[in-house]
Amino acid sequence: MEWLLDPFEVSFVRQALWGGILVSLICALAGTWVVLRGMAFLGDAMSHGMLPGVALASLAGGDLLLGAALSAGAMVLGVAVLGRSSRLSQDTSIGLLFAGMLSLGVIIVSHSQSFAVDLTGFLFGDVLAVRREDLLRLVVALLIAVAVSALGYRLFVALSFDSRKAHTLGLRPRLAHALLLGLVTLAVVASFHVVGTLLVFGLLIAPPAATVLWARRIPMIMLGAALLGIGSTAAGLTISWHLGTAAGATIAAVAVSLFFLSALAALLRHRLPRSGPPVTVGGAHKNVEYSS
Repeated sequence: MEWLLDPFEVSFVRQALWGGILVSLICALAGTWVVLRGMAFLGDAMSHGMLPGVALASLAGGDLLLGAALSAGAMVLGVAVLGRSSRLSQDTSIGLLFAGMLSLGVIIVSHSQSFAVDLTGFLFGDVLAVRREDLLRLVVALLIAVAVSALGYRLFVALSFDSRKAHTLGLRPRLAHALLLGLVTLAVVASFHVVGTLLVFGLLIAPPAATVLWARRIPMIMLGAALLGIGSTAAGLTISWHLGTAAGATIAAVAVSLFFLSALAALLRHRLPRSGPPVTVGGAHKNVEYSS
């Protein structure tokens, strides 16, 4: 049992654990809607589309968080503008912006003498270097995420299950979509500086995707995603401590591994007699109840 607790006797590992817990809670709130809406590609594009803003802020000696927010805002605006074209699918628009923003970011970063170090830090973060100021930022981001999720719950539910019906009922699906984009942006921007885009995307998608295979109510999906994210953080930090692996990447690997274990268990369950219809992540909203 001591080998499980030994890593957390060190102060910076405890700080990393708290940072991971806060990120897990934020990502559980935003990631549930991302999975139900089938917006995983947008989450990936958003997390990597921040690179130009981060690169410019780094080269100019400015605030990386502000640079990331501006870049993410430009990404959201681009998705909204291109999404109005009836000739382009949303995936096409997101893919073009993803490639363009990432390429621009790499070009900007390449002018820096610390190209490899900067890009590695952007992708993988440094969860073991979490400071109290970072934790305070994450607490503020979590409070905002909770408020947005609570106030926009009915809008998000209607948008996730039937946007046309939501429009008929006057639930303003465009406003719901904008709020949802803002929630995803908040989760990505608030967390990337602490844990990197790889871990943010891993915790944004893997825990909700693993939970939606078993839970039918949206609040339970959020709760399960939060617990899996926290468990992935604790397990990843422990494994990283004893094996000497990169902490952020190890946490992300544990989260993704838990998804595959969940998917395998769900597949085996549905092969048993008296099993219900198979559950797929892509059509998760078809198996989730509307009620809270």
